[in-house]
Amino acid sequence: MHLPTDADIPDTEAQRQADKRRWLRAFNVSLAFVGVLTAVFLAQPHFDVGRWTVNPGDWAGLLGVLAAPLLHGSFEHLAANAIALLMLGTLAGGMYPKATLRALPLIWIGSGLGAWLLGSPGSHHLGASGLTHGLMFMVFLLGLLRRDRPAVAASMAAFLFYGGMLLTVLPREPGVSWQAHLGGALGGVAAAWLFSRLDPQPPRKRYSWEDEDELDSVADRHELEPGSPRDVPVIWRREERDDTGTVLPFRRRER
Repeated sequence: MHLPTDADIPDTEAQRQADKRRWLRAFNVSLAFVGVLTAVFLAQPHFDVGRWTVNPGDWAGLLGVLAAPLLHGSFEHLAANAIALLMLGTLAGGMYPKATLRALPLIWIGSGLGAWLLGSPGSHHLGASGLTHGLMFMVFLLGLLRRDRPAVAASMAAFLFYGGMLLTVLPREPGVSWQAHLGGALGGVAAAWLFSRLDPQPPRKRYSWEDEDELDSVADRHELEPGSPRDVPVIWRREERDDTGTVLPFRRRER
């Protein structure tokens, strides 16, 4: 059995370098966004944070739909979201750069609108956890929709580390904005459904044993299927006869 080497696949080195640049770019963008969140958190003591949060039912609170994901209530809150954004952002951007770029606005707006529509009046919602939920749901669902090997692997990795987000879209813990989680998750689901085929499927190696299995299956099918009647050998033929015989007349019956 022959296993193909990298030389059997054209432009393997170029493809490897392109993949490396794509993953590094996704990591750098995610790290830069975490840096922005950290800078905003350090600047929060110097401005009125409540003005920029999502205030459900208040038209002025819609301003928080754009600004609230940049704000955090504590360093622990920031650290939890920063780690999730770094991992899920790199995973989503490395696997689906085009889809992720178009999905982020849907997830961002969906997170804020979920908090504004479903939150209790007078409450304040802030934090990037809606973005993390949207990215996790998008990566997880894309694995189910695309079903190629890298997509399935990314889906399993996202579920392994952050599968608990499937439960945090429901009210469980006081003080946690499940409304923003749900809105971000719905944005991720919509993005996965809309942009599932935006990124091309990566090429994969084809091994010789796959061809052997296909040939074996074809041979087995031919063995089990009956042959065509034209292919069956004729053992005996009926002698040719003259079928134009004499028709015997019948006498008409007298009454």
